[in-house]
Amino acid sequence: MRRKKYTIGLAITLAMMLMTGCTKGGGTPSVNDGQQEKVEIEKPVTLTFWRNSGNKAENSAYDQLIASFMEKHPAIKIEMMPFPYSDYDTKLRTSVAAGNPPDIMAIDAPNLASYAEAGALLPLTESFNRNGHMEDIPQTTIDGYTYRQNIYLAPVTESSIAMFYNKKMFEAAGIPLPSRNPDEAWTWDQVLEAAKKINDPAHGIYGIDPAQGFQNAGATAYFKYPIIWQFGGEVMNPQGTSAKGYLDSPETKRALTFYTDLFTKYKVASFEYPVDAFPNRKLGITIDGTWTLSHIAENFPDFRLGKDFDVAPLPKGKKQAVANGSWGLGISTKSKHPDEAWLFVNWMTSYEGLKMYTSITHDIPARYSVAKEFTELNEYPKNIFVIQNQKYGRPRPITPVFPQVSEAVKNLFEEVALEKRDLDEAIQSAISTIDKAYADSEALMK
Repeated sequence: MRRKKYTIGLAITLAMMLMTGCTKGGGTPSVNDGQQEKVEIEKPVTLTFWRNSGNKAENSAYDQLIASFMEKHPAIKIEMMPFPYSDYDTKLRTSVAAGNPPDIMAIDAPNLASYAEAGALLPLTESFNRNGHMEDIPQTTIDGYTYRQNIYLAPVTESSIAMFYNKKMFEAAGIPLPSRNPDEAWTWDQVLEAAKKINDPAHGIYGIDPAQGFQNAGATAYFKYPIIWQFGGEVMNPQGTSAKGYLDSPETKRALTFYTDLFTKYKVASFEYPVDAFPNRKLGITIDGTWTLSHIAENFPDFRLGKDFDVAPLPKGKKQAVANGSWGLGISTKSKHPDEAWLFVNWMTSYEGLKMYTSITHDIPARYSVAKEFTELNEYPKNIFVIQNQKYGRPRPITPVFPQVSEAVKNLFEEVALEKRDLDEAIQSAISTIDKAYADSEALMK
């Protein structure tokens, strides 16, 4: 299987488009001072709001939230435009580059830095300090929406992954069941031993899918970042400017070696799995997200939580770690109504707004106070995802070249595991790709 070589042409093109209509971040104006409740609207205001179209529940939640907001603030009209996920980021960057962006925009946390660096987003730090009520948002979540000491997005939901395992396979092999306590994660060595006992490739059964394969870079890299962190490694420096000295650390190398051994030495993982291998009982252990619970319940009713499978905390190496960060709401520097836009964003992501949103979507809210209001988020199995995120979550690399970083990380795992490329050589190649991408982005900004 040949690796599909990555080029940064599209990313650079989009960056150039985005930067054409914007000034560099750091000098952009902030939302005007003044309590949100005291915003005086002399005449009706219309705010445009773009977001990625989600599932039925998410779309319904946004419709209801906007209707509720406009009922509270009849002088403000919100015109929402949802776009298909696959097209959304390109359309948003194009609108920004053309100088005609929406007033309010939904942005996935890892993409924040590129928009902020180009001056497309208003910094919201002062607004949050004034009346954003950040005290019940985990600091690691806030960190993921912060770039160069400024908060640029208001968080809506959070993401988290955990270890799903076939309970009947464990019992048949005499394997003690993992703890459900989010603070008592199995080590990767324990997971490996369990995977060995379950593994039966002759009958099409594999022990583990450790990180969702090698497909889409952004998606699969999301599952691979935690493995590096769990072994004590890093991908980039804290400034998000270079991978040198981090991606080539001994800890990162140990993480990559362990991952590769699952495929090549122990052969408990496969490079290809059948569709829905886990609920079809062809996989003993898989790392997956909260969304899998509803997917299994809706499509595999005979594969039941508690009887056929269970959920345990994400495995750990030297420490526990899970990637956080999901979609947040930002305000355009081009908006003619930044105070009204903040009024909307602040309410949407407030306790009241997120409680309504969560009641409809059942997603993990960014605020502790809201999560505490829902029994299902405080009980097994969803409490595992919530507590992991709150206690062990950390943002993916905060850098303007995040898409290139994720592609490089995905390719690195693929090269060492699938193509059996020399580890040091593959790491140096990934570092060169990442550092060149950042240097190119800096040159475009000048």
